[in-house]
Amino acid sequence: MNIRRVRFDHPDAVKLNDEVQAEYHVRYGDGGDATALDATDFDPPRGVYLIAYDEHGHPVATGGWRGQDGNGEGNEDGDAELKRMFVVDRMRGRGLARRVLAALEEDARAAGRLRMVLETGTKQPEAIALYTSSGYEPCTKFGYYRHHEESRCYAKQL
Repeated sequence: MNIRRVRFDHPDAVKLNDEVQAEYHVRYGDGGDATALDATDFDPPRGVYLIAYDEHGHPVATGGWRGQDGNGEGNEDGDAELKRMFVVDRMRGRGLARRVLAALEEDARAAGRLRMVLETGTKQPEAIALYTSSGYEPCTKFGYYRHHEESRCYAKQL
């Protein structure tokens, strides 16, 4: 697996984002994640977006972080918000998400971020299992979905 930095508007990132949005729609029936994202949210040094490619050069996993500081949506100064973690169906169960997550944590730590935060939902039990087994603990809800019953938020000190 080859992990590369790309912009969030890179064609492969757009393709994988479309796939994850379709999966969110299947799980939640709401058209996908409505959180506002911009390609510049992931521009270093305030963020990064990664894509993992298989041995044939096909994009198979993705994830990014964007810097967040204290705001009216529950973030704290020094937060790095994890976004768009996704592994294509045929590549699941091989540890790709864990490798992308570790790379994102290291990048955020190097950028001076203090904690990694994420929001997921109750209909994504495999995501919750990944994060809790990687040292993430429940935290105060934040972000666009903070008032939704199915929302779950987690944090890990970097």
